[in-house]
Amino acid sequence: MRLYDFRSDTVTIPTPLMRQAMAQAEVGDDVYGEDPTVNRLEARSAELLGKEDALFVTSGTMGNLLAVLAVCERGAEAIMGRQGHTFLHEAGGVSVLGGVCMHTIPNQPDGSLALEDLQGALRNPNDFHEPISRMVILENTQNACGGMPLEPEYCGSVAAFARQHGLTLHIDGARIFNAAVALGVPAAELVRSADSVTFCLSKGLCAPVGSVLCGSREMIDKARRLRKMLGGGMRQAGILAAAGIVALDHMIARLADDHQRARRLADALLEVRGLRIDKGTPYTNMVYLALEPTVNHNAAEIVSLLAQQGVLIGDTGERTFRLVTHNDVDDEAVDTCVKAFSRVMNALM
Repeated sequence: MRLYDFRSDTVTIPTPLMRQAMAQAEVGDDVYGEDPTVNRLEARSAELLGKEDALFVTSGTMGNLLAVLAVCERGAEAIMGRQGHTFLHEAGGVSVLGGVCMHTIPNQPDGSLALEDLQGALRNPNDFHEPISRMVILENTQNACGGMPLEPEYCGSVAAFARQHGLTLHIDGARIFNAAVALGVPAAELVRSADSVTFCLSKGLCAPVGSVLCGSREMIDKARRLRKMLGGGMRQAGILAAAGIVALDHMIARLADDHQRARRLADALLEVRGLRIDKGTPYTNMVYLALEPTVNHNAAEIVSLLAQQGVLIGDTGERTFRLVTHNDVDDEAVDTCVKAFSRVMNALM
């Protein structure tokens, strides 16, 4: 049975062109700064995001952690959304490994952080009872808010707020290219006012491993030392970086196909009894679903029944699901998913 995997865009398989590039990659010792393919990836990434320098890291989690550690001393505080990936899904690393407090504030329905909430989260730097506010973290696209892209004007307003109060702005841009494609603007425009940004190569861009942290040369120099401290210094990493270069050169524009298939998937699932669209999706490549109150079954049961038919999805709560489109989800996969949902829901109701 062929499996149709909608659980995440992290399940993508490297393309044939990526495998070819990996096999032929020119390599060296990246800890010495001597891997030419890694160096090309980092230079290309910095150029695309409009930053001075970049660092190839193992994951978005590591990239976000390095961004925080490079700026925040132990006992400082980073302000972020309660639905943000750094708070929800990165094992508390900024606190456990960096001693940095996480000050969470509500995400608005569109994924943004209200400026008045940011203002209310600021600490008094003259009060030694309080930690010192150092950083604001945004996520773009905002995963837990439906894959919503944040507009460049909004990101600029948060950056202006941060500068006014002596804070830095970091953008967790795991899917920043999805946001750029959805909004029809260059990715650099979305992060122009940010001090640092991470993006993932191993999600919708289909590379097998890795993320990139971009920022000033000074910050990247600090992050490189911290990467080594965390055990993230890789040697002949050009084999992996080669796939990342292919991702940046060939896989960004096609993200629009994922967005279109997410819309087609959502429209078709709206016709299935017992389901409703959640969070207003899709905005990019994510479809959030919820069960109608009349359905006397939970999401985990339905996930299990769909898996028996070769369709893999993720449950995000007792009665909610997330489906993600990506390079390995074609039109057949969308049609199969809709038919499987119809069979399961009709049998249960």
